[in-house]
Amino acid sequence: MKITDLFTPGRTGFSFEVLPPLKGRGIAQLFRNIDLLRQFGPLYINITTHRSEIVFRNTPDGLYRRVSERSRPGTVAVAAAIQQKYGLPAVPHIICSGFSKIETEYALIDLNFLGISNLLLLRGDKAKHESRFTPNENGHSHATELQTQINEFNRGFFIDGTEMDIVTDEKFSYGVAGYPEKHEESPNIDLDIAFLKQKIDNGAEYVVTQMFFDNKKYYEFVERCRNAGIKVPIIPGLKPITTCSQLTMLPKTFHVDIPMELANELMKCSNDDQAKAVGVEWCKMQAADLIANKVPSIHFYSLNAVRSVEQIARQIY
Repeated sequence: MKITDLFTPGRTGFSFEVLPPLKGRGIAQLFRNIDLLRQFGPLYINITTHRSEIVFRNTPDGLYRRVSERSRPGTVAVAAAIQQKYGLPAVPHIICSGFSKIETEYALIDLNFLGISNLLLLRGDKAKHESRFTPNENGHSHATELQTQINEFNRGFFIDGTEMDIVTDEKFSYGVAGYPEKHEESPNIDLDIAFLKQKIDNGAEYVVTQMFFDNKKYYEFVERCRNAGIKVPIIPGLKPITTCSQLTMLPKTFHVDIPMELANELMKCSNDDQAKAVGVEWCKMQAADLIANKVPSIHFYSLNAVRSVEQIARQIY
């Protein structure tokens, strides 16, 4: 079933995002986190994908060896485990960053075998050692190129143009990201929305937004999208603040504004417990307003915030 088929008119759905465990760790803690939020009837669960990073390892002769490592592998396996255990649609992220076209194809083949047909397509972040995004050798530079590969896979063609012997009836469907405060690399919001419109025209069926802390920015973004001819559902993404340091870290990392009222309350906090309480109340206020305005669903970024999301969901769902 497609994600867009899960939305019910007049009712705001609930979904959240999880990270694959760090390399070498088991999946038990991830399941415990999902168990905390499952009671609120999530429509689906997103699973992030993380690119490889360059690290330098000491060698016995005292030199350093340059190594490419992925700290959180296993997105496909985690998606399969979640879908099997909970009977909920799992939505793995498929990204350009750190992956070649053939690696993406292998992931699509595995997902197809496993009956996982819902995806979220993203370009992904630049590597930590890069000043700007650089695709892998034989990789994609933009999410629109990733769309083309998946559209061709749906038509029954591999990346080298070879036709599949058997084309599955269950095609991949996918959403893409939207940025109410524009993508950090976009010259302006209008051009950013023009690129988003291109993704919708290429086959994206819904949009999930970057986190925001001022609902006005979301409503303005939706209005701009509608005026640009984007008619698909636009799902707001929310993240409850959980630490004092996020007052400056989130704007730096995600290029989002913290409203003055929220900033003032966070600056009064002397510890993370106080900041977490402020974050829960602010996010709860955002969610309640979005529900009152009949958004199709709310997507929660639950990284290090599962308990906060549980508190919020318990009061609004």
